[in-house]
Amino acid sequence: MRRWLRGWFIVWVLLRYGLDELILSGLRHPGFALLRRLLTVGRDLSAPRGQRLREALERLGPIFVKFGQVLSTRRDLLPPDIADELARLQDRVPPFPTEVAVATIERAFGRPLHEVFATFEREPVASASIAQVHFATLRDGREVAVKVLRPGMLPVIEKDLALMRTMASWIERLSRDGRRLKPREVVAEFDKYLHDELDLMREAANAAQLRRNMAGLDLVLIPEMHWEWCRSDVLVMQRMRGVPISQVERLRAAGVDIKKLARDGVTIFFTQVFRDGFFHADMHPGNIQVSLEPQTFGRYISLDFGIVGTLTEYDKEYLAQNFTAFFRRDYKRVAELHIESGWVPPQTRVDELEAAVRAVCEPYFDRPLKDISLGLVLMRLFQTSRRFNVEIQPQLVLLQKTLLNIEGLGRQLDPDLDLWSTAKPFLERWMVEQVGPRRLWRELKAHAPLYAKLLPRLPVLWHAQLQQPRLADVQAQLQALARQQRRIQQWLWVVAGWLLGFAAGAAVMGLGWPLRWG
Repeated sequence: MRRWLRGWFIVWVLLRYGLDELILSGLRHPGFALLRRLLTVGRDLSAPRGQRLREALERLGPIFVKFGQVLSTRRDLLPPDIADELARLQDRVPPFPTEVAVATIERAFGRPLHEVFATFEREPVASASIAQVHFATLRDGREVAVKVLRPGMLPVIEKDLALMRTMASWIERLSRDGRRLKPREVVAEFDKYLHDELDLMREAANAAQLRRNMAGLDLVLIPEMHWEWCRSDVLVMQRMRGVPISQVERLRAAGVDIKKLARDGVTIFFTQVFRDGFFHADMHPGNIQVSLEPQTFGRYISLDFGIVGTLTEYDKEYLAQNFTAFFRRDYKRVAELHIESGWVPPQTRVDELEAAVRAVCEPYFDRPLKDISLGLVLMRLFQTSRRFNVEIQPQLVLLQKTLLNIEGLGRQLDPDLDLWSTAKPFLERWMVEQVGPRRLWRELKAHAPLYAKLLPRLPVLWHAQLQQPRLADVQAQLQALARQQRRIQQWLWVVAGWLLGFAAGAAVMGLGWPLRWG
């Protein structure tokens, strides 16, 4: 019963904010039109459609706010005005009671709070749809941040996800315009993100991996995880002290080199993407701070590692070749790369895809490099590719969303930031490393244990190989066997003929014998 009430409330909110015109514009059923008129008397639809969608999601609650945040990353599917408006969604969720957080912590560790922490700040410092954070001090004096999952989240999420799947199916069946948004695909993607974020051990593992990867870069700080106090619903990590990156004037007053900070952000991003293939995919200003401590002055501080992106060697090579071809205005190569990747149907004509890519990319070369957005180019390439039934890979969508975040952040810090001139040397250096002696040396080092195991066995393997018959010998033996088989078959036919003749003669003699004696 509650599920149906929740479903009707969702429908009512969607109608009140005029979202039926957005997602069900192709539906003309008279019964639905009557229901729309009854439920939407006096509604104000003067606000832009993107704003109405954002406000409706905020009205529906935290899970739908989170859904809007994920939906904003799918710029390959959404019109720009809606994607930009959804990107403004923030988790402004009231904290849950501290007593509930304490009970969750004590249940997770199986002991009273005072046996784990020397001090525990009861007022949370941050509260979002999935979890909230408290500062504390461990018994050994280490300052920590304690992230506690909201209780009872899984049943709520499952109910809302079930309703979202139902609504997505309705939209796909009832509206041709709605089908273009691929609602079931988007809900499935949201399902994955949410369930990943509900496991804080996964977030801790992501943070540990990024911390190892970034250790030698000296540009970003990532909190250390205290594994003995990490559980699926409670995460205890090193407390980080910094200034939110959005407070630019405060950072400038403290003496931080803002232009260098912008360049460092680009370097961090491209290092994570092209060197490591493992990148922080939720780099909005709320998750980034800057250290003012003397030992780490001016370094980034990354927080919240619930969503990360991964790229295979193939993905990295594909992206680097695309960017390189784009720099050279080699649009035919860009089209060929799309087809070679298997993401475009094999019957796609290269010249047609080349012309579409040229129409997207060529206008940007008439502008100064500092006025060109790599993220925007990538987004429009995705939108163009949709006409050719390109299957956009989830990891590339996360990459595009993160690239847009980085560009927005970089230009907020330095309006003259030239992302291309910062990225191009990195990409060129990476390409050299992929095809040059460094790649060979890296491959040799990676396979050294296998080679060390095989080398002592090489003489034995070589001797065994020499003992094996050569291919020419095997072929000669097979030919001899075939000739012998043919000879045997010929002899069998001769013997069969003799036997058949003998049997026929015996039969004739058997029939004539009584006639002569009768």
